[in-house]
Amino acid sequence: MNTLYPDIEPYTHDYLSMPAKKGSVVHELFVEQCGNPKGLPVIFLHGGPGSGCRASHRCFFNPKLYRIILFDQRGCGRSRPYGGLESNTTAHLVDDIEQIRETLAIDSWVLFGGSWGSTLGLVYAQHHPERVMTMILRGIFLARQHDIDWVYASSGAAKMFPEAWQQLMSVLTPTEQQTPLKSLYQHLVGDDEYRRLQAQQAFNQWEQQIVTLRDHNYQISDLVDVGPNRGAAAMLQLHYCLNLCFMAHHPILANIDVIRNVPTHIVHGRYDMVCPVEQAWELAQLWPEASLTVLPLAGHAAGELTMIDTLVGLTNKVARDLC
Repeated sequence: MNTLYPDIEPYTHDYLSMPAKKGSVVHELFVEQCGNPKGLPVIFLHGGPGSGCRASHRCFFNPKLYRIILFDQRGCGRSRPYGGLESNTTAHLVDDIEQIRETLAIDSWVLFGGSWGSTLGLVYAQHHPERVMTMILRGIFLARQHDIDWVYASSGAAKMFPEAWQQLMSVLTPTEQQTPLKSLYQHLVGDDEYRRLQAQQAFNQWEQQIVTLRDHNYQISDLVDVGPNRGAAAMLQLHYCLNLCFMAHHPILANIDVIRNVPTHIVHGRYDMVCPVEQAWELAQLWPEASLTVLPLAGHAAGELTMIDTLVGLTNKVARDLC
């Protein structure tokens, strides 16, 4: 079974200022590079929206063969301003990825992303197909209204985790429970510190409950953000979800022809309770040129053992094919 490669440290890291309109906030993205500076370039697209990169994310790739690029998206992780919502949309993130590529003088690269990272990878590729050699995508999220409702309405994952859903709803009034996504967001951005912390904790616990199929020998903090700044990450995530991830005018499935010839490997857990496997299935039905692997004993998290085995196996295969 494949395992993660040993921990490595970046050989360089820096802040990259993104172009901004006059009077708009300037986002500074934290960008790091690991592995072989002359290796096959791959960019890691983290999830969320609102999450960030971790040291373990470097370890899906053979550091002798890959030039591994990681960055924290706008408002995320070590990027500045942390939690910033202004000028923070999917279109901005796509432009950011392209700006990183140009700054690093990379002609084309491999995209590796999971969950929201898979969404971002697909949208970037649809805008810049000539810059993408291969994609490895996990836990497909298509960012449609019913995909969002699955996580944040009573008719989706709540049916599988009724006790966890009840706990999440307990921080909302009966009226607020009619619009849970909007109500949680209002508490997270509100001035009532008690209600804000209450909503943050409930949101965090809900995600912890549904993200993984079963307990393993890793910490939940390796899977979702559980630190003291989690409130800002949750706020950013809901900012995107309340706006249909800013993709109403660019549905992924309607633009598959643009990327039909981009070699792509899709991996999805059969028991993914965050992004049901139906989303990967729908994508694959419209895109038979892409390969789909459904793991029978996996959920959503990239840190599950069978998921690691498959993803590392794919990065090894891509390196053999392209190096």
